[in-house]
Amino acid sequence: MKIGIPKEIKAQESRVAMTPAGVMELVEKHHHQVFVQKTAGQGSGFSDQDYVNAGAELLDTIEQVYQTADMIVKVKEPIEQEYGLLRKNQVLFTYLHLASSQKLTDALLKSGAICIAYETVIDQNGRLPLLTPMSEVAGRMSIQQGAKYLEKPQGGKGILLGGVPGVRPANVVVIGAGVVGTQAAQVAAGMGANVAILDVNLNRLRYLSEVLPKNVVTQYSNQYVISELLKTADLVVGATLTVGEKAPHLVTKQMLKLMQKGSVLVDVSVDQGGCFETTRPTTHTEPIYEVDGIVHYCVANIPGAVPMTSTQALTNATLPYVVKLANLGWKEACRKYPDLQQGLNIIDHKVVFKGVATSLNLPYHSVSEFL
Repeated sequence: MKIGIPKEIKAQESRVAMTPAGVMELVEKHHHQVFVQKTAGQGSGFSDQDYVNAGAELLDTIEQVYQTADMIVKVKEPIEQEYGLLRKNQVLFTYLHLASSQKLTDALLKSGAICIAYETVIDQNGRLPLLTPMSEVAGRMSIQQGAKYLEKPQGGKGILLGGVPGVRPANVVVIGAGVVGTQAAQVAAGMGANVAILDVNLNRLRYLSEVLPKNVVTQYSNQYVISELLKTADLVVGATLTVGEKAPHLVTKQMLKLMQKGSVLVDVSVDQGGCFETTRPTTHTEPIYEVDGIVHYCVANIPGAVPMTSTQALTNATLPYVVKLANLGWKEACRKYPDLQQGLNIIDHKVVFKGVATSLNLPYHSVSEFL
């Protein structure tokens, strides 16, 4: 199969979909052709020569990559200037987050491409193997960024996350106890903050109460508890996820009035529409804005700030699935591997993932129609 790795062109996105090690695996072990756009790996620390040495063929432009490849492997969803490059029956394998973007969904439906989303690949244990590595990065970075924007020169209230002897540490509230929330709680606790982590899954809360440090308190999530915690929260991390669907708004604009000025909200759920009512996507160039005196950090590609780490972590997770798709073709691979089948979002101008169809009020078609 001809596999294309284009350069990411979303603002401030320096990750690349495949490391040279991944390319070598595809070329030398599985005998596929890999076409990499020139300078695609530069932001992640990989030179064009690294890819050539691994067996890739370099192409000058993104247009050439799309024209040549049977399967496009990316990091982020296509942006507007890529919409017209996709063609019918071409496989697109990347993060899509369609439930929060009518425009992108319409463009992919029009293209006729086979669109497989990393974030809806679900294994037999109910885990999200392709979302997990970036969730780990984003969860850890949510605290790193939150701590920075609590500083007075950044617009925050001027509080040190871990405090000092004789002065209380910051109060951190993490809404959602999945991978992102757990990583956020671990890092915040390690920095010395007082942490409350919320979820509606009692079994998950029981587990976390056993394994997380003693400065982390688990609480069952509901509107009353969230409202009470907001009154003393210095940093709130939104880390909710409903697979393939739009995130629920758990902190409303009205609830911001409960918070102290200069407190910080970090919405890691922004890709799925955000779990704060006042969320709007931002970039690494302009990462924050204020609403009612509350600092909002809502960068839609948080792991893109650490591309050397993120690219390696992502390739580790995606490569086995890329190999399956390339070796068997998308249809046979999705028949044989139920986890990969769950990743199918759009086939032949039709939505085949129920959460996307429900969120965008579009007709839903069963994957079985095509397999």
